[in-house]
Amino acid sequence: MGLVRKTHRKLRVLREFARGLRDVDHPLLVHIIPIRRCNIDCGYCNEYDKVSEPVPIETMTARIDRLAAMRASVVACSGGEPMLHPDLDTIITTIRARGMMAGLITNGYLLSPKRIEALNEAGLDFLQISIDNVEPDEISKKSLRLLEKKLQWLAQHAEFDVNINSVLGGGIKHPEDARTINRRARELGFSTSIGIIHDGSGLLKPLDPPERQVYDEVSREIHGVRQVFKNLYSGIRRFEDNLVEGRPNEWRCRAGARYLYVCENGLVHYCSQQRGDPGIPLEHYTLDHIRREFNRPKWCAPYCTIGCVHRVSAMDFWRHPQTEEAHDSRLRA
Repeated sequence: MGLVRKTHRKLRVLREFARGLRDVDHPLLVHIIPIRRCNIDCGYCNEYDKVSEPVPIETMTARIDRLAAMRASVVACSGGEPMLHPDLDTIITTIRARGMMAGLITNGYLLSPKRIEALNEAGLDFLQISIDNVEPDEISKKSLRLLEKKLQWLAQHAEFDVNINSVLGGGIKHPEDARTINRRARELGFSTSIGIIHDGSGLLKPLDPPERQVYDEVSREIHGVRQVFKNLYSGIRRFEDNLVEGRPNEWRCRAGARYLYVCENGLVHYCSQQRGDPGIPLEHYTLDHIRREFNRPKWCAPYCTIGCVHRVSAMDFWRHPQTEEAHDSRLRA
């Protein structure tokens, strides 16, 4: 069954890729927040709280229906910690039932063999865990030691694709841990990626020399042919090569069009770090909004480190120069 699902998933990825090339009037990736609460507190994170209740399943279903009507390709649950939502499996099943691919971004703490099997049955396509260090500290509890057993369970039971992301910057004390995390993930058969932690606006925090050395070493491993073909999406990373040098990127950010961030209140934002722009309720978000944001440059784009937006926008790097006025709601305040 696992091989059948994997083959079917690859065919659906190819189908959505082809549809994305033909048609620019639909989102390729949507991050949707079913709960803002998180069970851990990482020092660099500004995307969680300790009090929020889960979004009611009826509300989540209505939002998923709206995204299906917008012809979204992939809908990924993020947070906070989405596995705290009591109806997460139903949310994933609903995404799949509406013809979209389903993803999950989790800290991994709540994984168990039983939960992994439930995610298999729900039809999950992709799961990502960011692991920040080998041993937990006051900056991050997402450590390899605490998650090692969870990773072994994923390797044994998961029928969905697993990506392990290591990070640099943001106060992470031991950048060399990224080497260990990357290599362990590959030993277990997972795809890997490396990211640069942004500041509170989602912008660049340049790497110091030790961090840069680790980044170069891990990048060479990720760029290996087998790794690139294991996950073409995370293989799109030239933008990071500029950022580690402190250089801006010249690119066409398609946030608000090809990528949507739908918060727990049901508002559409450019990304997790630009909440408030455009800040329109999902039920009122129209094709006109998608077309406007597709053509509108974003003030934060040159030093943006938000990898998912870069990667999704890469689909359209060759077409439709952005001509609208750059947008930032803070400039109007």
